[in-house]
Amino acid sequence: MTETPEKSLSTHDHIKDVSAIIHSGSFASAKSILQAMHPAEIADLLESQPPHKRQFIWRMVDREFEGEVLMELGDEVRESLVEDMDTEQLRLISEHLDLDDLADFIQSLPEQLNRELLAHMDFQDRRRLESVLSYPEDSAGGLMDLDIITVRADVTLDVVLRYLRRRGSMPRHTDRLIVIDRFGYYLGALPLRRLLTCETTTIVDEVMRSDVPTIHVDQSDSEVARVFEDHDLVSAAVVDDKNKLLGRITIDDVVDVIRDEAEQSVMSMAGLNQEDDIFAPVIRSSRKRAVWLGVNLLTAFLAAWVTAQFADTIDKVVTLAILMTIVPSMGGIAGSQTLTIVIRGQALGQVNRTNTRWLLFKEIMVGLMNGTLWACVVGAVTYWWFGDMDIGLVIGLAILTNLAVAAMSGVMIPIVLRWLKVDPALAGGVILTTITDVIGLLAFLGLATLILL
Repeated sequence: MTETPEKSLSTHDHIKDVSAIIHSGSFASAKSILQAMHPAEIADLLESQPPHKRQFIWRMVDREFEGEVLMELGDEVRESLVEDMDTEQLRLISEHLDLDDLADFIQSLPEQLNRELLAHMDFQDRRRLESVLSYPEDSAGGLMDLDIITVRADVTLDVVLRYLRRRGSMPRHTDRLIVIDRFGYYLGALPLRRLLTCETTTIVDEVMRSDVPTIHVDQSDSEVARVFEDHDLVSAAVVDDKNKLLGRITIDDVVDVIRDEAEQSVMSMAGLNQEDDIFAPVIRSSRKRAVWLGVNLLTAFLAAWVTAQFADTIDKVVTLAILMTIVPSMGGIAGSQTLTIVIRGQALGQVNRTNTRWLLFKEIMVGLMNGTLWACVVGAVTYWWFGDMDIGLVIGLAILTNLAVAAMSGVMIPIVLRWLKVDPALAGGVILTTITDVIGLLAFLGLATLILL
């Protein structure tokens, strides 16, 4: 549910107040405000503080909410807090986590702590946890929760209601009960609104819904998010190949997936990770960013090498040095537009083998049309500026060529990278920049050599 502006302002004020109070040294007042905050707000507060202040804030967090706060933190910040804890502390924290959150938490721990924590669990809890851990973290099996309520199809609603009263509580985000047969195979879902509004003598089979989509345990988390979005789901059953019920996925986990994918798409364009700690130590941050800078430096050297091959042309026609950056820049922007559209289409499942050729043709035509338009504009401006029709022709043809190549590259790069099982958002930008820079300079300086000399 979307927060109101007033709620968002209140959360922001809480974080500012606690930060100011801690800075002043009044820890009792800070703890009082902290206890009134939601675990997600406390996580935001922790991530907004330098490392030395995080430890003070963490000691004020109520033990009951420590697990939820940790699960709201990015990986780096969570690791920095967990590394100072012993097995007993971790065990107490894990007691307050749902099974799906506990699985995520266990996987984020160092291997030694992981084994020790599992060893301290009772047999039944460890077995249930291991069943979730057996699936990849980014799959439906890794997201699912085993805490579910099931009913049989051949009982009355009155029996179901009495059963719920005996339970005394229901798992969070329960909007429907899952209907199974005697062997545990999925049959359908009983919405709570039907349970509460239909006659109690009605048989479950008569009012249950069999058209509610299920999630296969091996589906990726992005596919799960798409199913929830398309069908406006709050929860969904997870089944195996034989349609046997394994667990359920709820909307809170799907929202986390959607948020992580959105953040990763933005951060990966710069070679970063959405889990990176903004206040991480200088050496660690420098090391991570240095790799990406090195890759970009190699592409810059390649573009410089192409330019060097036409040094004689530049010496004879100095005007080319002034205009040289225009062509790669135009190609880079045009290619980025296409690249972004295609990566988004892949994420939404809109780009596949059946429509790739049509998409490629369409984007090349867009590149040619925009290339023709801006080639005329830049050519006219160049002629007006330098009074040389030949230079205007050279830069116009170079822009037309580079925009067409940029459009083709923007389509093909993410498709090829996806086929190679490489994240297009991470590597696509670098490859595209290299292509548009090299082709832009090659077309501009090559045409200048042919036409002007």
